[in-house]
This record gives sequence, C-alpha cells and structure tokens, in this order.
Amino acid sequence: MSFDWTEYFNLAKELSGQKGIVVSKEAKLRAAISRAYYAAYCKARNYLRDVIKDSQIPKGPNVHKYVVNKFKSDNRKNYRKIGINLDRLRIDRNKADYDDIVEGISSLYFTDLRYAQKILSTLSK
Repeated sequence: MSFDWTEYFNLAKELSGQKGIVVSKEAKLRAAISRAYYAAYCKARNYLRDVIKDSQIPKGPNVHKYVVNKFKSDNRKNYRKIGINLDRLRIDRNKADYDDIVEGISSLYFTDLRYAQKILSTLSK
C-alpha cells in the first residue's frame, strides 16, 4: 500500500510535543532512516572539513556525492568502508523520502542504523 505522506505532518506535530497525535510506524521508520543518513553524512562532511582540512568541499546538492566519493577513493580501508556505507544510506534515505512504497522498511531501518553507527564510531576514533 502506498505511503500516506500526511503522516509526516503528523510526525512533525508529534515531534514538536503536541499531545494526542497518532503517527504510523512507517512514518517513524522513514524519518529514522532519513535522520540516520543525515547524522552520518554531516559527521563525515565535517570530518573532511575539520580533520582532513579538505578545502574543496562544494556547496549545494553535489556535496553529498563528493563526500561519499572522497571516502570511497581513500587508500585506508576503514575510510573506504565509510564511503560505501554512506552511499548505501543515501540510497535508502532517498527511498524513504521519495518512494510511495518501500519494501521491507523495518529491516531497512535496522540495517541503516547499523551502517550509521559504524560510520559515527569510526569517525569518532
């Protein structure tokens, strides 16, 4: 069944603290997948900027692919893994944010949280 996009509005109200709002589990899973991606992506982008001192990070929508490719092309295995997992997260985030139907969203959620956790842990070392 196609996702009811108004559920995101209900989720926004619930997140703001409004009482009595009922939100579907699918809306929560979709939002969680999206937020997990952005947590990992922003941490990776800022790592490139602040730790690696990459001054070539572009502005605008191309920055997402740039960050992924920068890590994927690194000689260090753990950095390449960050790029691979970040790319997987980005693909799933796009599904969660744009597709009317996302098959197996519960398992996708658990997988994506593991990817994000690995990225965040590696970058925090």
